[in-house]
Parts: sequence; C-alpha cells; structure tokens
Amino acid sequence: MKQLKRNIAIVCGGDSSEHDVSLRSAQGLYSFFDKERYNVYIVDVKGQDWHVELPGGLTARIDRNDFSFVEDGKAKLFDYAYITIHGTPGENGILQGYFDLIDLPYSTSGVLVEAMTFNKFVLNQYLRGYGVSVADSLLIRQGYEQLVSDDEIEQRIGMPCFVKPAADGSSFGVSKVKNKDQLAPAIRKAMLESPEIMVEQYLEGTEISIGVYKTHEKSVVLPATEVVTQNEFFDYDAKYNGQVKEITPARLSEDITRRVREITSHIYDILHCNGIIRIDYIISKDGKIHMLEVNTTPGMTPTSFIPQQVKAAGLSMTDVLSEIVENQF
Repeated sequence: MKQLKRNIAIVCGGDSSEHDVSLRSAQGLYSFFDKERYNVYIVDVKGQDWHVELPGGLTARIDRNDFSFVEDGKAKLFDYAYITIHGTPGENGILQGYFDLIDLPYSTSGVLVEAMTFNKFVLNQYLRGYGVSVADSLLIRQGYEQLVSDDEIEQRIGMPCFVKPAADGSSFGVSKVKNKDQLAPAIRKAMLESPEIMVEQYLEGTEISIGVYKTHEKSVVLPATEVVTQNEFFDYDAKYNGQVKEITPARLSEDITRRVREITSHIYDILHCNGIIRIDYIISKDGKIHMLEVNTTPGMTPTSFIPQQVKAAGLSMTDVLSEIVENQF
C-alpha cells in the first residue's frame, strides 16, 4: 500500500515589522522542501486573517479550531507546521502554545524557550548563569524610563552602546548610540517596536553567525558565516538590502572555530532547542567569544545564512528539512 504523504504547513507572515521578510523565507522553504515526499502549503498568519495558499492563486481560510482548511470540497488537516515567522506570534511562544493545544508537531523549540530567546535581555541573563559570555546590559520598560538615568547608562554600559527592542525578532528599532544626547531619541525609536528595550554594551570584534540542528541520530553544527559591513552595525539594510559582505566559512583560526562550535552545541543543549537555530557572536581581538542572540526562526531565503551554511557543509537543504520534520515522528 502506498504511504500517504504528510501535509506540511509553512507558517509565515506574523504581526511584526518583518512580515514581508517572513513571506520571502516561506518561498525559500517551499523551494527547498521535497514535494515527492510531502504535500507542502504556505499558510499566511496576520492578525485574525489566517489563510492557506492553494494552486491557481486561490486561498482558503484556516479553521483555527484545528488548523484545518477546505480544498476541493474536502477538509484537510496538517501533520506538521514549519514556522518561519520572524517576530510575534511565531518567534515568542504564542503560536507554539496554540500548536501544543491542538497537538500539532512544529519545527521550533517549545513555548518557554521561544519566549525566552525572543527577549534578548532575559536570554542573556539566563545564559550568563551557564557561563556563556554576553555583553553587559540594562532593561528599560515603557512608562518607567525615569528609573534608569542617562548618567547611569553611561557609567554602567559605556559609550558607544546599542539601544534595541528587548523583545523583537527584527532589526527594526535598533540604534548605535555614541553619546548621552542620542539616548532619549534612540529609546523612543526602540519603544515603537517593543515596550521593553535593552541598552547593551558595545563589543568590538568579528561578527559571525552559525547554524545548528540536532536529531535523535545526529548533531550538525554548520560552518560559520563572517559578517562584514561598512554600516555602523548589521542593521536592516545590511541584512536585507545587500549592504554586507558574507563570508562562509568564516575566516577563523582552528582553535576559535572549534570553540565556537562547542559553545553553539552547548547553548542548543542548555536551551533544549528543537529544529534549526542560528546563533550570532562577536569574537573580540583577544579571542573571547561573546554571544549576541539566538535566532529560533532564522531567515530561509536562498541567500540567507542557513542555506549558505548548509551548502558550504556539502549538505542539501531538502535533506536537512526532511531530517528535521521526520525527527518528530
């Protein structure tokens, strides 16, 4: 008897500033998935509008009671959700909680891990307790800005520093602040994206990004990508408008390469992650490795870091995605 193909939902969109970037990641994933093995659909989630794209340019409404839809007069259920939303609700645990309730396997980590990795300040404090090196930072909440003075920021964090949304999956709202006068407008800009913002110490060094995934059978740490940009930092234009040079594999010594791989695997295990994640680091001139952030729904366009790294590792994105899906069955 012929085995039935699993129905895979590539869940994209979301309610953050990176909605359109997420749609591009979904198209990339769709091109990578094995269509001989899976029935693959793109599901766009935005606010209360959840719909699935059907052949011929048609769409169908998603029934949120069971994440089903109707195609050719027949109700269809999904077997698996590959989440590629950058921001809320797919990168902060909200969508994961919904899928847990309806018992649908998904590609990311669970609710707690997603909520924690989405909040950069919380994640940094948590991983610091495991000995992971992270930049010093302060948290400022909307409505309580007066609790942290500009002088305190300058003395504790130093200048220059970064002001960024604490709970956001994008590059929007991030500023590099060089003096106290720039703090107030930078804080206001960040708070347009998140009610909690983080003021973070500036770390000078080589920026790299590295992917990792694990299954019951294997642990795969991909080659790192070195990020070189003439911009002040790896901002939205650098990330999405080509104002960056990406070198894969990164130009690192054997010792630093080994240590980065070990730390990356260790962080994956500390957080008990699922699926493929990407971790960003700054490597200072003295060889110290500082973690910047953990991306649990990394970009998946053909030119994104993860597809670059998979190719550099001599692997196939199609095979990697199949391994990640089948790991949960």
